Amino acid sequence: MADLKMRIAKRAAKEIHNGDVVNLGIGLPTMIPKFVPEDIHVTIHSENGFAGLGAAVEHEAHIDTDIIDSSGSYVTTAPHVKHFDSADSFGIIRGGHVDATILGAMEVAENGDIANWIIPGGKVAGMGGAMDLVVGAKKVIVAMIHTQKGKPKIVERCALPLTAEKCVNMIITEMGVMEIRPEGVVVTELHPDYTKEDIQNATACKLIFAPDLKVMEEE
Repeated sequence: MADLKMRIAKRAAKEIHNGDVVNLGIGLPTMIPKFVPEDIHVTIHSENGFAGLGAAVEHEAHIDTDIIDSSGSYVTTAPHVKHFDSADSFGIIRGGHVDATILGAMEVAENGDIANWIIPGGKVAGMGGAMDLVVGAKKVIVAMIHTQKGKPKIVERCALPLTAEKCVNMIITEMGVMEIRPEGVVVTELHPDYTKEDIQNATACKLIFAPDLKVMEEE
């Protein structure tokens, strides 16, 4: 599972461009910073109040207990870090100044609806800033494992409570890269470990395969 998450994070890092302001969700997306090339200068925004988030702290000796991301995990910061209060942080999001948000999901519908904040009767992290991010960011990318215990997470219609409607632009899983377009979910890249039949069988809506379907590369 860890290798699959790393594969997804590596591919998601390719969607980050020089000069971008990017917000990363909890879990898998926090792996992305370590795969952003050194010549790509990006500002990673954290809704709890700073811009200039770095990678997660890997060694306990390097922990600064005053620096945590929005999930409460200890993180590093970039040299250009800027701290501010949460009102300013959400002003950045709602003002349309975040170029992309990359976050996980429990379900994504073929029309771009996303459910990623609660399972009725279950204990999960909660809404956080997701509701604002998916409508405020210029591009919404979902990075997630394709299924949950064998159950498809890309569906015709979300069964779980929605975070927002028709907001997802792209989905990246271990199986491939998909874009949400007016005609449906279009597979633009397919990982060589899987066939078209494999990815369709793991998906609960009809997939459309792009005429110029590419191989999903890990490097």
